[in-house]
Amino acid sequence: MSKRFNIRVYGLLFNEERALLVSDELIKGIQFTKLPGGGLEWGEGTIDGLKREFMEELDQPIEIVRHVYTTDYFQVSAFNPDDQLMSIYYEVALKGEQRFRVKQRPFDFPDDQGDPLEVQRWVPRDELKPDMFKWPVDQLVIQQLLNQG
Repeated sequence: MSKRFNIRVYGLLFNEERALLVSDELIKGIQFTKLPGGGLEWGEGTIDGLKREFMEELDQPIEIVRHVYTTDYFQVSAFNPDDQLMSIYYEVALKGEQRFRVKQRPFDFPDDQGDPLEVQRWVPRDELKPDMFKWPVDQLVIQQLLNQG
């Protein structure tokens, strides 16, 4: 087996009430909360990849506001132990009106839809906690966000 890099891009999207959009997902039997985004495809830059992910997952065009964080330590993938993750986070803003639907409760998946599943919800800033996120890099980014006040 060869060792590989797995580059991920994520967006921090806040609404008018400063709530953060999160994604509740079920993949390979694992249920978790993460930030919207995903894997970079061959030939993409990070910004184009994040814009594609928001269109694929949410049918939502976005614009980049600013770079927030890039992983600066070794992180192995939870799904493939031969992959080293490199995660890049941007604050993003909607282009136009919100197109996607949100749920109110965590993991409010449609019944009998199988695996994988994904739904989004807004989390008020004062309810954000790093441990609500499964992945260590998401936890670090959320802690940094909370430390900024």
